[in-house]
Amino acid sequence: METAETQQISIGQIVAILRKHIGLIFASTLVMTLLATLTTFFVMTPKYAATTQILVNRKLSDNMLGAQYQQNQADVQMISTYKDIIKSPTVLKDANSKLKGLPGYKSGVDNLKDSLSIDSQQNSQVFSITAKSTNPDTAAKEANTVATVFKKKVVRIMSIDNVSIVSKASADDDPVSPKVKINILAGLVLGFLIGVAFAFLRELSDRTVTSEEFLTEELGLKGLGIISEIDENEIRRKISPKIGGNDHRVDGETRMRRRV
Repeated sequence: METAETQQISIGQIVAILRKHIGLIFASTLVMTLLATLTTFFVMTPKYAATTQILVNRKLSDNMLGAQYQQNQADVQMISTYKDIIKSPTVLKDANSKLKGLPGYKSGVDNLKDSLSIDSQQNSQVFSITAKSTNPDTAAKEANTVATVFKKKVVRIMSIDNVSIVSKASADDDPVSPKVKINILAGLVLGFLIGVAFAFLRELSDRTVTSEEFLTEELGLKGLGIISEIDENEIRRKISPKIGGNDHRVDGETRMRRRV
């Protein structure tokens, strides 16, 4: 029965296993890297992003100017509410009707909602709307249209009279996904790990006895000797001259008998 000590694998054994199966590890790494590269360039559809920024700032009357700081803090806290309004059907239905027919645009309120992301910086009254699409111009149109519809709707919903679009979205020809370098690196690492896993799996499933110590120390058997393995070609090379010499002697004896 194997003990915990015999089951432990030393660093030297690990290195030896990796060297033994280096071809398998290299092949696995190469295949997975190629698959990741092909998938990134030929299977995955590039997506483009465009961002617009909005400022919502409620105007104060002259007798309330002393409460400017408190009002600004209240506006910052209201950004979460503005985010919910932007992604509400009230805004998205109107925006969707204006965006229908654009190249790469998937019509529908749910699809439009999934393509949008809204972000804000801490203690800032400015928040951004980012839209993603398979077409860079459509992504910019989505962001700008949603911002424009929100500006009109929020005035009536919350009685806000000061909504400004700080910067409009513009088309960007550089795709935000897929991430080429990250995907290829992920394929390389995954391929290497798969190769290492297969190497250890093959090594652990190999029941071939490779050392005398395994028989004597682990199985408790007595070693009677070691039989070396001789290559078949080597055996033939050593035997052939002897067979040839015997043939010559037989031929000579036959000739002598005939003379007699």
